Amino acid sequence: MLHQVIHSRRGEGYVDVAVIVLAVMLCIGLVMQVFPVFMVQQKLNTFANELVREAEISGRVGTETSQRASELQLQTGLTPTITWSKNGQIQINQEVTVTLQTTVNIGLFGGFGSFPIELHAVAKGKSEVYWK
Repeated sequence: MLHQVIHSRRGEGYVDVAVIVLAVMLCIGLVMQVFPVFMVQQKLNTFANELVREAEISGRVGTETSQRASELQLQTGLTPTITWSKNGQIQINQEVTVTLQTTVNIGLFGGFGSFPIELHAVAKGKSEVYWK
């Protein structure tokens, strides 16, 4: 009788299901923590494209681009470090590049496995203004 109980495999399926459910829940938790990083990267790319478009239309990097950056910071909630390839007036068809950099912290399961990730966005454009 004891020999039959020890070698019985009737409850083995329940353990397998419990392990699979645990593994699936851990994967879902990981995805829920990592997915917001992709959303921040998308916002950062849009931020860079909007800034370079402002520089193209105004033909310079100055007050217009600074005001647009402030507006975008309020809209997106991001405060990236902004670096321009040129400052001041940009002659027609001259290229200008903006680089944005920010840090996002991935906190996996509370404080465990938490580490910062550097995100970068680069956008290029050409001035549409002729300066005499």
